[in-house]
Amino acid sequence: MSDPKQPQNMMRYAGLATQWMVMLGLATYGGYKLDDALNWKFPLFLILFPLLALGFSLWQLIKELNKPGK
Repeated sequence: MSDPKQPQNMMRYAGLATQWMVMLGLATYGGYKLDDALNWKFPLFLILFPLLALGFSLWQLIKELNKPGK
């Protein structure tokens, strides 16, 4: 009745969630620091870097979920 792979799948998705949070945090920090160094009034990189990180991580997630045998 119970799937023996369920704990393994749960750990895999927990790892993906942690990866997302770290990637978004680093992108936000990097964008903030770059905008601060350039002294721009509009926070372009603070907006752009997290959006690029989110797009990249969604692409990775879709690629991971489309693997055969998963």
